[in-house]
Formats: sequence, C-alpha cells, structure tokens
Amino acid sequence: MSGTSQISSEWALKRAMLLGGVCLAVGLAAGWLIRGWESPALSAPVSASQPSGAAAAPATNAAQLKQKADAEAAPLLEQLKSQPENADLLASIGNLYYDAQAYPVAIDYYMRSLKAKPTDASVRTDLGTAYWYLGNADSAISAFDTALTYAPTNPNTLFNRGLVKWQGKGDAAGAITDWKKLLATNPAYDGKDKVEQMLAQVEKHSAIPMKGQ
Repeated sequence: MSGTSQISSEWALKRAMLLGGVCLAVGLAAGWLIRGWESPALSAPVSASQPSGAAAAPATNAAQLKQKADAEAAPLLEQLKSQPENADLLASIGNLYYDAQAYPVAIDYYMRSLKAKPTDASVRTDLGTAYWYLGNADSAISAFDTALTYAPTNPNTLFNRGLVKWQGKGDAAGAITDWKKLLATNPAYDGKDKVEQMLAQVEKHSAIPMKGQ
C-alpha cells in the first residue's frame, strides 16, 4: 500500500479542484475547470460559443493523448491486477485518462473507485467534472450533490456545482447560493477573490439581487 499512498499524495498536489475560475466580459462567460484536490488554478477555458459543458478543443490529437495515458497507466494497471478494489489506485488511473481528455474512460475508473470508497468527495468531484466536459450537466450536478452529502462545505465541490448550475443549467440563483456558502464556510479559501468576482458578475448579468451586498 505504500506505493499507492505515494501515488495518491503526488496526485493530491496536482488535482485539487475541478472548476477553476470564471471570467465574464461583455456578457460572455468563460469558465475553467479545476480538479478535486488542487488549489484554484486555471486550465483550458470553455468558450461561450460552445454548447454547455463542452470541453475546449484539445491542443493535441485525442489519439495521441490516449496513447500517452495508456503508457502512463500501464504500471498502475499492473498493480491493479493484485489490488482490483484499491480505490486510490483506481482514482489515479482515472486521473490519467481525465488529463488525456478520455473522459468516458476516466468516468469508468472513478466509478470503480467510488464503489470501493463511496465517501471520497474529491473523486466524486472529479467524476462530476468529467461529466461536465462530456456535456452532461445533470450528471455532473448529481455527482456534486452526492459529494456534498459526505463533505457539505467542500469548497471545490461548491465552486464546481455553482459553475455548472450557472453555465449548464442557467441557474444563476443556485450558483450564487453555492458560492456564498463556499465563502461563508471557507473564509481562507485561496480563490476567494475569484469567487467574489464571479458573484458580482453573475449578479450583474442575471439581475438577481445579492443579500448583504
């Protein structure tokens, strides 16, 4: 298990939150996905011209990304043969395929990981993000909802659910509720400034009043 623990700790430094930040300009929204275990960081933006939940066009050929993920996953898959229900190992494999934008494969490994360890809110948050990139806002929100039953104030999950509610479902009020709860329960949140900016922008573009502002 020591090898698996090392794998988990390494990924923990890279994957903290799913949906990163959002920038609104001239009425157009652009969002960034963050991972379940990371501090706020920006990754590929989702263009406002794309369908809700659609991922930005990959910079590298999908087949090449998948091939790279297969190679990196090979030693972990070998370990999996003797530890088929190792939740951390399954999640690590899922992360490799997530990073390769092979979201259906990532989802499969995340689901297997959660079968072994259903209370892992970080993996559920990554699962929700993978669904979002496939354009499935409802499944993404469902995954976030379940994650929050285990970790009700998890800032990354609240951030992500708010973004998907807003961009995927047009639910500005729901997004505001999630982000205000994030700030209230996580006053030292690294992405506080970004969330406050998002709240102000959503209020401006939705004409929904924000209490206490």
